[in-house]
Amino acid sequence: MFKTLKTAWGIPEIRRKMLFTLFIIVIFRLGSAITVPFLDQEVIRGWMAENATNGNFLEYLNILSGGALQKATIFSLGVTPFINASIIIQLLTYALPPLERLQQEGEDGRKKLNQISSFVAFGLATLMSFAYYLTLKHMGDDGGKSAVKYTTGGQGVLAMFVIMLSFMAGASLVIWLGNRINERGIGNGVSMILFAGIVARIPIDIGTLYTKMRTAPQQWFIIIVIYLLIFVAEIVLIVFFNESERRIPVQYAKRVVGRKQYGGQNTHIPIKVCLSGVMPIIFAMSFMSLPSLFTMFKKPLEGQALIDGSFWERFYAGFVAFFSTRSYAYAAIYFVLIILFNYFYVAISYNPVEMANNLRQSNGGIPGIRPGKPTSDYIQRVLSKISLVGAIFLGIVAVFPIIYLRLTNLTEVSSMGGTSILIVVSVAIETVRTLESQLMMRHHKGFLG
Repeated sequence: MFKTLKTAWGIPEIRRKMLFTLFIIVIFRLGSAITVPFLDQEVIRGWMAENATNGNFLEYLNILSGGALQKATIFSLGVTPFINASIIIQLLTYALPPLERLQQEGEDGRKKLNQISSFVAFGLATLMSFAYYLTLKHMGDDGGKSAVKYTTGGQGVLAMFVIMLSFMAGASLVIWLGNRINERGIGNGVSMILFAGIVARIPIDIGTLYTKMRTAPQQWFIIIVIYLLIFVAEIVLIVFFNESERRIPVQYAKRVVGRKQYGGQNTHIPIKVCLSGVMPIIFAMSFMSLPSLFTMFKKPLEGQALIDGSFWERFYAGFVAFFSTRSYAYAAIYFVLIILFNYFYVAISYNPVEMANNLRQSNGGIPGIRPGKPTSDYIQRVLSKISLVGAIFLGIVAVFPIIYLRLTNLTEVSSMGGTSILIVVSVAIETVRTLESQLMMRHHKGFLG
């Protein structure tokens, strides 16, 4: 990887793209430090430190925003609206024929779909800004001080308007920055911004680990060393599975056109083990985080108040506790949902019938398998097996750190969890592949040699 980066840096055109990408990332990090008016940062920081913990949805959003959500900056929403919009449009592509036709139109169709995703992301950003404003309005410290400085009267309306507008503008600017990376930079823009946000949190978590080891070495030394070994092992495992693929052999029949002979080649269809990437984890995490969102509006009763409460109050408290990230039931359901969503994502992304038809139209076939339905059935069986392996891998990566952190009460290193590692490593690998492809297009002798 470092050799590829060094070689790419030596080419002026690619160096300009790399510097432009770095410049956009710096702008994103600067925007993550610009606070929103009419908000009390100390109250928000204290409330988030108490409530955005244990892997709940708030902590997940805070990680994706690079800690901007906890600081209530203009980039608090980060790329979350665009990610959710992309997921929605991708699902609707297989349900609405007009969107499906756009997807089949090549690069122009993808640009139009990206524009539609941007508009949907703006709508989601509006809803999320209002929801976050309501959350901020109900925030308060132990002394009853509110996070929003003005909540009633004309000043309250002005504060609401400015706060929501700041969040919406920040989300739109993040999308715009990501599109600029797509046009003039290296890699996928949204992925690079997501990568920068997560990486920005890692030094803070490393500092937390160092502080724990320094203050209580007898208690934390072995636990932290084991976790760092798990961290390195997960990186190796992610790289291995990202590079792993199942190759379906394909043989093309010979045909004569005029005086020339075409075909007769032996090749293969590469099918990645991680076909769906990190998407199943995002789906499962969003689903499992819904109960924790309810607690933002109504906290469950505790202690004697819970014992004296009504049946529905006790049921609500038990429901929230069941989906708490500290429970093993949460980890088990989370693991099952990752597997189910992985199968679902692969099913809507890959069509074995279409792949079999394309092979037959190009005079190709799988050795030992008849064309048509037998070929599509064979591809379906391969996809099912690969999907199971990839789903189990994603489940282990996502769930195992949760279990270990809960067993050891080491819950402060959220950005070094399995999902964050998977996103960071996957984006890094994809960026290096993009650099390699651009180097190959320029026939760089040092790279090919």
